[in-house]
Amino acid sequence: MDEVNEQSSAFGKLLLSHRRAAGLSQAALARLAGVSIRALRDLERGRAQGAKQRSAEVLAAALTLTGTQRELFLAAAKEGRRRVPNLSAAALCALPPRVQSLVGRVRDLARLRAEATAGGVVAVIGPPGVGKTSLAVAAAYELSHRFPDGCFFVDMRGMDDQPLAVRGALDRLLRALGVTPAQIPASEPEQASLLRVLLDSRRVLVLLDNATDEAHVRPLLATGRGCLTLITCRRALGGLEHVRRLWLDPLSRAAAVELLSVTVGSARVEAEPEVAAELVRLCGHLPLAVRIAANRLANRPHWSFAYLVNELRDARLRLSSLSSGDLQVRSAFEISYRRLSAAARVLFRRLAAVPGPDFGIELAEVVSAATEPQVRLHLEELAEANLVQATQTTGRFQFHDLIRIYAAERLEADEQVAARERLTGAVLDHLLGTAIAAGREFFPDARENHQFASKDEAAGWLDLEAGNWQAAQELAMRLGREHEVLELAKAMHWYSDTRFMRHPWDRIFGLGVAAARTLGSRRDLATLLNFLGWARRDRGDDEPVLRTHQEALAVAQEVDDRQEQAWAHAYLGTTLMRLGRSEEAREQALESTRLAEEFGWWSMQAPLRYRLGRVLRATGRCDEALAVLQQLIEDAERHRDGASPESRRWMIGFVVEEIAHTLKELKQWRRAAESYREARTAYTSYAAGDRAHLVATIAFHEGTAWREAGEYPKARECLNLALDALTEQNVSLRREEVLAELERTPSSPGR
Repeated sequence: MDEVNEQSSAFGKLLLSHRRAAGLSQAALARLAGVSIRALRDLERGRAQGAKQRSAEVLAAALTLTGTQRELFLAAAKEGRRRVPNLSAAALCALPPRVQSLVGRVRDLARLRAEATAGGVVAVIGPPGVGKTSLAVAAAYELSHRFPDGCFFVDMRGMDDQPLAVRGALDRLLRALGVTPAQIPASEPEQASLLRVLLDSRRVLVLLDNATDEAHVRPLLATGRGCLTLITCRRALGGLEHVRRLWLDPLSRAAAVELLSVTVGSARVEAEPEVAAELVRLCGHLPLAVRIAANRLANRPHWSFAYLVNELRDARLRLSSLSSGDLQVRSAFEISYRRLSAAARVLFRRLAAVPGPDFGIELAEVVSAATEPQVRLHLEELAEANLVQATQTTGRFQFHDLIRIYAAERLEADEQVAARERLTGAVLDHLLGTAIAAGREFFPDARENHQFASKDEAAGWLDLEAGNWQAAQELAMRLGREHEVLELAKAMHWYSDTRFMRHPWDRIFGLGVAAARTLGSRRDLATLLNFLGWARRDRGDDEPVLRTHQEALAVAQEVDDRQEQAWAHAYLGTTLMRLGRSEEAREQALESTRLAEEFGWWSMQAPLRYRLGRVLRATGRCDEALAVLQQLIEDAERHRDGASPESRRWMIGFVVEEIAHTLKELKQWRRAAESYREARTAYTSYAAGDRAHLVATIAFHEGTAWREAGEYPKARECLNLALDALTEQNVSLRREEVLAELERTPSSPGR
């Protein structure tokens, strides 16, 4: 049986392939060519790297090889005899100088070295200006000792108007490997075949820099077991199989500042550390942008960092300012933009009209007016070109800060003023209109809404698009669309109760107040002042909150709005309670419940009676508080048909929690613990809201109540649950509190 091992030479494998194709045994071929069987066996098994010229010629004749096949066969034999490349030809593909200070890429370089250990093909992928070439060249130098047969570099010029043709790249590599121009086949497939033959038994590193796409590099890939092909490309090269990809991101802030100091000197950076940090932030931590900024500062030693930062703060001038000599950030982006399809270019520039930090298919459809399948295709093209980046949320994308500025430039340059105004209007109409509809889903007496199938769906949209609808509200205020700003703020009233720690409600309701003042709507002003005071309640200074609700009450009385008067009295009661003005707090809370009797049970009476119970407990009237709250539970059952099951469960959860707090004040520990558990069950079953915070807080209180009741296993169970639920930032309950309580809680009653 014919044998060929992994050490066989390229010529040996080629010889074996032709012999088998001809249907000849080793003995038959040896007889036809006039060579010994042993010599033939040594060639096929790699014991001899190449045949002498005369032997190769007679073997080619015996195998009836002609034309290109014969030329490739003889070239492989010659290459086997001479393993040292032509040095003058190899200079065509010499590695460029390596960057002396590869700042911030130590971990990336280690990852690339690890990927390269296995050979094959490794692609370094990333957006323009991120430093792909610098990293790949540095890796090639570090790995060069593993490739004694050569390290070759080819700039594919993929982003040029005329990239290097595959034929040109093949010509360079073949000549670097010692093939004379006369021996290079005429056709591209034959050239690629010869390259594979020559590299089959060699240990060679090939760096293909700045590739356009898969077709640009596929014929050039070194497939020999001892070879490594490194590719740098802005595109993901998703069509290439068996490729390991390393995605390169912008630098960290610290690394970007270090890169800055390499050029301008550490003394200047240390003299203005905060300004230096802002400078690299304005550069988007992109290595190319940081290097350009550093070069400008190095060439102008009389400039302060603050001077350049002031220049870069203006987004309209930033890309122009990030230019030094032949280095330009804008040019790097422009090359990628020009290579997009016409439809993808339209989507790219129009996505600049999205006001928030990220976007998905829905907003891409709004700005492009294309169908969903078309939008998906174009977004994939933008992502493939690294002009947008996928976020950690599936189906969401974002711009790098500098690329967003470039997209806005293209929008202004390529679209008429009227078209841009229509685009902005369409985006605001969609975001504000959808947010208002979603917010109204949370009203206790919400009617059927055809835009959302459920409150959960509305909450999901508001959470996902929070950055966009909030930015849309800001933009609408600047564009004079105060009515929508106001309506959005009003629509968020009940939703804010379920996300009270997640969004900047003081800003959202503050814009509503400003819009109401601009419109001269005194009724809306009273409402939004109450909302604003609520949003500012936990800042630690209750005097401004008190004044806000006092103004709300005065405006509500001026326009005879008894509903907002009731809310203002309720908010004043809880604010005065925090200020320690107990009797005034009780009077305000009682007045709020008296006024609430004129209005709906779930929208007014229930929440304001709940607030009365809180005030009574906080002012030491626990028995009165308990009576108010328990009566509230009984009345809720009689009015159960007036609210949705979710709203009812949410409100009852708050009331039961307050009952638990009151029982705790009365030292009725077991009843308190049982009430906390009931409230926790209500919160856990409610799909929306800052659930982790609520569950953690209630479990903590329940655990302390069980500990006081002597039920230590139950106490530890609840405290551990609280610990597990503390997964979000900005919560009032801290892990240290829970751990301290666990330390105080015995494991068993006998401890």
